[in-house]
Amino acid sequence: MSDAAFWQKLVEWRRDFHRHPEFGFEEHRTARLVAERLRGFGLDVTEGVGGTGVVGTLRRGNGARSLALRADMDALRITEQGTPEWRSTAPGMMHGCGHDGHVTMLLGAAERLATEGGFSGTLHFLFQPAEEWGRGAQAMLDAGLLDRFPFDEIYGLHNAPGLAVGKFGTRAGPIMAAEDIFDIRLTGKGGHASQPQAGREVMLAACALVVELQAIVSRRLPPSAAAVVSVTELTTDGARNVLPGQARLQGDARSFLPIISATIEKEMRRIAEGVAIAHGCTAELDYTREFIPTLNHPGATAAALAAARATLGATNAEEMAEPITASEDFARFLALRPGCFAFLGNGVESAPLHNPRYDFADDAIPHGVGFFTAIARQRLAPDAEPLA
Repeated sequence: MSDAAFWQKLVEWRRDFHRHPEFGFEEHRTARLVAERLRGFGLDVTEGVGGTGVVGTLRRGNGARSLALRADMDALRITEQGTPEWRSTAPGMMHGCGHDGHVTMLLGAAERLATEGGFSGTLHFLFQPAEEWGRGAQAMLDAGLLDRFPFDEIYGLHNAPGLAVGKFGTRAGPIMAAEDIFDIRLTGKGGHASQPQAGREVMLAACALVVELQAIVSRRLPPSAAAVVSVTELTTDGARNVLPGQARLQGDARSFLPIISATIEKEMRRIAEGVAIAHGCTAELDYTREFIPTLNHPGATAAALAAARATLGATNAEEMAEPITASEDFARFLALRPGCFAFLGNGVESAPLHNPRYDFADDAIPHGVGFFTAIARQRLAPDAEPLA
């Protein structure tokens, strides 16, 4: 197959995945196609790993080391508003985060490496379900991933709107944030809007609490600590002429260190209780940790940058100055094995991730395939040193 035909095939695959998005743990069609194609390349394939996860294994030479490369498969419950010919055919569902592109790039790398080789050892291609709600990586681990498909290092990519196609960025240490979810319930005594003195309505307390929670970052954390506290929903049981007796505040907090996460929770409990008491109400807080911080291994990061520079060009792969406050469950793998998560440009004019007009840039596919191929060959070269 000519290069042109190979790349056109991958574009067609990507657009087909885009037409048929599937939510987390429901990626049955996607997983079936991934498994069929991996088998067609000659890989050993295991399906149903952590629900709908697929693992393809490729061995070459006599090298003892093993490497994992990962792509996520799930889509979002968003109604697509863009108008490409390959727009979603699933009502209320779309690939609004580019996982259709991620799957395609890893499939392309699997085919190239199966056809051309160039490494000595074992490669595991991980096609993960349910990244969007932070359950897929852990599901694969709970299904015995590390025992069944052992690997020494792991690498993953995510497309980046705002970064030019052909550009690559990553950094050692924290690169993406933890995400904690909070749910605060205020309870008082509602009543008629004309007689606020007769009850203990919660609307004023809820509004005060939204404002006071902002003091956690500005006044309770060190200025050097990167953190965000966002209230994203406020609902009550009131009506136009009814003062509410119950209110619910929901949102999330982002941070990069466990001690910062713990401080946010502690201060949120103190503030919620204090505001409730001041307004004659009670407060209950549920605080859960959904995503842990994504922490890149220094040696793996250096290897990833070297592979990207060799593939994309020396000036097109840079070390990022700052982490970003979005979250990624690839962190679950990095907590157990050294590796690196990186960003690949999706275009300066690209719509943001999770936007109804977002679309993955097909021009980025060769760059992702090139990176995955290069890092596999580099880290499974006969003379490659294990990460320190």
